[in-house]
Amino acid sequence: MKFKIEVQDETGVWSDIRGPDGKLVVFDDEPSARAELALRFPVLVKMEQYAGGKRTRVIRILEDEDDWPARK
Repeated sequence: MKFKIEVQDETGVWSDIRGPDGKLVVFDDEPSARAELALRFPVLVKMEQYAGGKRTRVIRILEDEDDWPARK
């Protein structure tokens, strides 16, 4: 199972975190995704512990099992 991290902007839109090459940053396990989230957005992660709002999240990436529609 793979994981990605997202952050919410001031208007409420969630965005995937991408690397310097523009590719989606993907992790093999949730703890490493959460550690990277805390490194990239330390203020937001700490604020979530004390204030009410949630501006960061770790998302599980689901794999397509049946490959529908059939792709070539």
